[in-house]
Amino acid sequence: MKKALLIINVSKDESMTLAQEIAEYLSKKGIEHDFLSFDGFVDNTDFKGYDFVISLGGDGTVLYAARNASKYGLPVFPVNLGEFGFIASVQPDEWKKELKVFLDGKSSFEKRSMLKVEVLREGKKIYSSLSLNDAVISTQRGVSTVMLSVKRNSLPLCRLKADGLILATPTGSTAYSAAAGGPIVSPDLEAFVLTPLNSFSLSSRPVVLSPDSVLEVTVEKSRAKDMFFTVDGQEPFPIKCGDIISVVLNKKKAMLVAGSAEKFYNALRSKLNWSGVPHA
Repeated sequence: MKKALLIINVSKDESMTLAQEIAEYLSKKGIEHDFLSFDGFVDNTDFKGYDFVISLGGDGTVLYAARNASKYGLPVFPVNLGEFGFIASVQPDEWKKELKVFLDGKSSFEKRSMLKVEVLREGKKIYSSLSLNDAVISTQRGVSTVMLSVKRNSLPLCRLKADGLILATPTGSTAYSAAAGGPIVSPDLEAFVLTPLNSFSLSSRPVVLSPDSVLEVTVEKSRAKDMFFTVDGQEPFPIKCGDIISVVLNKKKAMLVAGSAEKFYNALRSKLNWSGVPHA
């Protein structure tokens, strides 16, 4: 490990102070480092030339780091400075211990599935990205329904009139998709979830799709204006009638340092209050 990138969430007051502490620690270890400021909507950056990435923020900072790091197979060391911290699993008071274990080559890793998404317009690719959490089709204001036609592996799957559609990874199944009634999927599974948003039909239900699924979502004519395709809540891209959105599981996975199945299920209980019977 010769060079690290520290991603600093500028909305977190403590992130810069902690970044300086970590930078000093890395320097003593002979590891070069650069800083990158993140405000929630920074353009994707080329992480070529780095050996690992340290994210200082909440889950949103991890999502940004993972999208850009996975291209080169770089591990992400996620320090939690957010309110939720579902995937940012390293607590601020544990960073030095966990980082030492990582640099000594003894740290555990979690490989998380990602979506590869593309938008085609008149046969030409006009947008592509990766997603660790989810990709969402919706209107800007969320008060108009959209019409969507969905194919799986070139065969018709469904036609939706809804507020939108969520396509979620197992990691993202605990986020927006869960709030919309989707299932929670164990993060070690290779699958993804299709969750309609307030569908205008009682028969439209979330579906868990196999890893070989190739989805094509066609935007059909409707009264909806200002439609967007948004990746991980951070990359809104305008779409229109006739656009085709392609979604598959990406071949490369995100690598999260210090993650484990035990931490996931503990977070499920403690942070999402998934604990079975109610307690008096």
